[in-house]
Amino acid sequence: MKYYAYYPGCSAEATGAGLGVSALAIAKPLDMELIELEDWTCCGTTAYGSLDESEAIVVAARNLALAEKTGLHLVTPCSNCFLTLSKANERLKEQPKLMAQVNEALAVANLEYHGSVRVRHLTEVLVKDIGLEVISTKVKRPLNGLKVAPYYGCQLVRPDYGFDDPEFPHSLDRLVESLGATVVPFPLKSHCCGGSLIISEEDLALDLMRKLLANAVGNGAECIVTPCPLCQTNLDAYRGRVNSKFKTNYDLPVLFVTQLMGVAFGIDGKDLGLKTNIVPAGKVLANYI
Repeated sequence: MKYYAYYPGCSAEATGAGLGVSALAIAKPLDMELIELEDWTCCGTTAYGSLDESEAIVVAARNLALAEKTGLHLVTPCSNCFLTLSKANERLKEQPKLMAQVNEALAVANLEYHGSVRVRHLTEVLVKDIGLEVISTKVKRPLNGLKVAPYYGCQLVRPDYGFDDPEFPHSLDRLVESLGATVVPFPLKSHCCGGSLIISEEDLALDLMRKLLANAVGNGAECIVTPCPLCQTNLDAYRGRVNSKFKTNYDLPVLFVTQLMGVAFGIDGKDLGLKTNIVPAGKVLANYI
């Protein structure tokens, strides 16, 4: 059994609920114990950091301090949380003065951080700690014939924290292949989906989504998989607006990679949160569930 301090993040309990439940569902057959970090709070998000980096780092550091008490690696399934926590962690390790200021703030909550935590994305843990060979042995329903476009988004591998190549990532591709599925060419797999620009620059964001969907469909994908709850929400929830604006009819399901793994592992769809997805995946997954 491998043990990790688990940081689900806000999205995994709200708009990305399918990510939260499916991450926990696949952990059991893989002999992973994801121990939820007690009293965790919002990571601070990348948006907060653009307004006040110091305050955002304090917010992230509170979670790092809680994780440090466990003595375990801190694992999150959310790309945004991974980026935010990793960035704060690096800043604190590199800047002693900042660490001192942050600890002064944390002292109010009787916390202190010493910089010993290793922040990791769940995808990295699956590929490097569990291993693709072990994952393939857990497959009960091989996804043979299913054509998948793995979508990394822009936060999973950037900036480079040594997890995967920031321009030509491959970890998700290999993970999907270990389930028996076919990975289709997807040149835009690490391009931005528009993120929170859907709120302030809707036209720009919708065009970015259109390009991603067109690229996946044009290469024969039957579904897109991603570990990122923001990417999944944009490509899933705003599909109607994309189709309306550009007179298209894209209906590609967008699944969390953990949901796809769960299907291959033979886990019931309700335990993977498949019904939380807006574009139904039933037709695409009919041969496997």
